[in-house]
Amino acid sequence: MKVLMFGWEFPPHIAGGLGTACYGMTKGLAHNGVEVLFVMPSASGDEDQSSVRIINASDVEVYDTCRSVDEFMSKVNFLIVGSNMMPYVDPECFSDLIDKQEKGENEEFKVSFRQKYKFSGKYGKNLMEEVSRYAVVAATIARDNQFDVIHAHDWLTYLAGIAAKRVTGKPLVIHVHATEFDRSGENINTEVFKLEQMGMQEADKVITVSNLTRNIVINKYGINPDKVITVHNAVDFSGRSDLSVQRGVKEKVITFLGRITFQKGPEYFIEAANKVLKMYPNVRFVMAGSGDLMNRSIRRVAKLGISDRFHFTGFLRGDDVRRMFLYSDVYVMPSVSEPFGISPLEAMKSNVPTIISKQSGVAEVLKYAIKMDFWDIDALADAMYGLLAYPALSDMAIKSGLDEVNALKWDNAAAKVKNVYTAAISSK
Repeated sequence: MKVLMFGWEFPPHIAGGLGTACYGMTKGLAHNGVEVLFVMPSASGDEDQSSVRIINASDVEVYDTCRSVDEFMSKVNFLIVGSNMMPYVDPECFSDLIDKQEKGENEEFKVSFRQKYKFSGKYGKNLMEEVSRYAVVAATIARDNQFDVIHAHDWLTYLAGIAAKRVTGKPLVIHVHATEFDRSGENINTEVFKLEQMGMQEADKVITVSNLTRNIVINKYGINPDKVITVHNAVDFSGRSDLSVQRGVKEKVITFLGRITFQKGPEYFIEAANKVLKMYPNVRFVMAGSGDLMNRSIRRVAKLGISDRFHFTGFLRGDDVRRMFLYSDVYVMPSVSEPFGISPLEAMKSNVPTIISKQSGVAEVLKYAIKMDFWDIDALADAMYGLLAYPALSDMAIKSGLDEVNALKWDNAAAKVKNVYTAAISSK
């Protein structure tokens, strides 16, 4: 079986958990006898291709002449959405882009015969333009390759997946790693919602990373439950060298690691930390990440008078993430809405007792992480304090958590995905 897979990022060049999940999934599929052609907007050449063949969309010559986005979309019969579909853009950049749009300063979208488009592969101001051009290139790639099924990861690649399906007639599987409701709560960007819904409707099968996400897909997007299948993520620690660290502080360390955005619940972490310090002053807190709530979080920490106990590291990746876990005595993920959440698995693998919100997909597969409602600051503070003050509780969480996470393997998840492929192919 061969799959044409569309992604946006792939290790070592990643901006979050999506690239890590794609890497683990492709390795697992290879072990299950599935050949993967993995398309990404901009490949650097240093990606691990032991389990996949990377196709760099920036190196593909486009055969069609498309003078506008609308012209291409009319050819493959799907709906174009507005260029403000950019949830990863910071507010200042977003505002600048809208101003340019209102002044009519955006360049016309053009792709000419045998032209190559150099994608940035980033989440910047031209994101929607790149998403649209990626779909144009996807149609060319689909016509030039043999495969059995198409697999598109997250909303950035749904247009590409639809384009590939329309020009080849092959079945489309889309993978929902997050929805606009996870990113924005109830104040959703309707353009993003429409694009996500279109991808789900066009797909022959929809894979969700948790039952939590499955329920959102069915109830919020109106998708037939019969074609929505949950496949939980896993974690891969193979090929990692051992690291050692020397701590520069004597105090215990409690870590928050993730985007500092509404979805991840950083404000609840700060309020709970303030309560913990009143009971257990011999502790430091780390917020590792970046995002639109970072400045507000820094101001809140200062207002509470706990700045000397808080550290903001900025965005971490690769070995720096692993080192952060080795520095930590407790890991906390208080997400308001988390489709899955791989970081708790990484923390538990690193022998760090873990606290997660009940509003996370990973809570469905973990028994030995402490679970609380994201909004229950008192419960979160009590859980932190308990792991700090009672070594027996911490030791039990470490030992049982390690055994549990070792059982969550990408090979098993990939076997379920392969079954979804088979079902999608047989339904055509």
